[in-house]
Amino acid sequence: MAIFNRDSEDEVARGARAVVVHAETHGGDRRDSDARLEEARGLALAIGIDVRAAQAFRVRDRKPATLFGSGQVDQIATLARQEEADLIIVDNSLSPVQQSNLEKACEAKVIDRTGLILEIFGERAATNEGRLQVELAHLDYQAGRLVRSWTHLERQRGGFGFLGGPGETQIEADRRMIRDRMAKIRKELDQVTRTRGLHRARRQRAPWPVIALVGYTNAGKSTLFNRMTGADVMAQDLLFATLDPTMRQIALPGLDKAILSDTVGFVSDLPTQLIAAFRATLEEVLSADLIVHVRDIAHPDSDAQRDDVLDVLGELGVAGEAALERAEGEPAAPLIIEAWNKLDLLDADAAIVARETAARRDDVAILSALTGEGVEQLQRMISDHMTTGAKVYGLRIPVSDGAAMAWLHEHGEVLSTEVEEEESRVEVRLSDAAFARFGKRGEA
Repeated sequence: MAIFNRDSEDEVARGARAVVVHAETHGGDRRDSDARLEEARGLALAIGIDVRAAQAFRVRDRKPATLFGSGQVDQIATLARQEEADLIIVDNSLSPVQQSNLEKACEAKVIDRTGLILEIFGERAATNEGRLQVELAHLDYQAGRLVRSWTHLERQRGGFGFLGGPGETQIEADRRMIRDRMAKIRKELDQVTRTRGLHRARRQRAPWPVIALVGYTNAGKSTLFNRMTGADVMAQDLLFATLDPTMRQIALPGLDKAILSDTVGFVSDLPTQLIAAFRATLEEVLSADLIVHVRDIAHPDSDAQRDDVLDVLGELGVAGEAALERAEGEPAAPLIIEAWNKLDLLDADAAIVARETAARRDDVAILSALTGEGVEQLQRMISDHMTTGAKVYGLRIPVSDGAAMAWLHEHGEVLSTEVEEEESRVEVRLSDAAFARFGKRGEA
């Protein structure tokens, strides 16, 4: 629900004609400009923007006023006029001042990479939680851009009292309204987080481990999720095809039951507002027993995409130094394995090299989620890692507790059973996680 009036010219319209530009700085990116421009095209296409042209500009020093040099700004303006574009997408982060100055110089609407991703998330969020998270991120982003975006902000409202006073400027009132709305959304999301925490606690008391699929957007997570679960989650060759997390029960060799979670895709330079806003959703990754990092092995920037995903996981505390520095008493960070997807898109020679490389590692499965090749290998690998470190426990189970015996057979390896008068003595091999779950089954 809108609480204030945005200028109509500030909206990004589906079907808008656009040009994409990128400021290439020395050592500022993991990938080359062509790959960045192609990804920006894909982001724009995801919300139906008609990209007429894309061009990178070498920028030695970022200009505080416009990011680009004055001559480059003229070239961008000329390019926009030649292509009859009414929108310029800058595949970098812009300050409010830079965005405003570029709009004046080019006489066209300008949005940066953060604004573009926010537009995509705003269109795609399907659940109430997703919409709240997007609105929170968008308000946080817009709060610093009120001077640019709103035409009515210089009006001043009269003060109170007999003599009046300087009153409150419209921009101050709108900032206050934004702060109030953001506070209200955070309260609603806190409730969502608490509810999700209760569901997560209930799952932890249940016998089933949780496996989370993560990866760069368009790496094929949803296709793999559908392949492994038989679900029908939207899976298209489109950046950010799905946003809201989906969970399904699956069977795995030796585990019988597990929960598979499909999460939102990551992207390079993911806006910090979105990481913060979607933290409740991404907490499913934090609580997972195992993370499967799905990679598009056929993409030329597959390694750079891997690093971008690990950066986000590091911010969440489940990878890198953050995972090693968890406070005492916190659960250990989940194990991460890789699923090298899109094997079907590699040529014969590249496929041989990829297979040989994957075979030398015990944390990589190579597959094609589209054709199903290699998916069984991934499932076995997940099962093997989930049961690594399993120990043999001697348990006494009441003869009347058939549910406990069934649980042990489903989620462990029962080695022996001796039935006495009122209880059974059972030797069973269980992982530490499974043994902990077994002990929590009866908790409220």
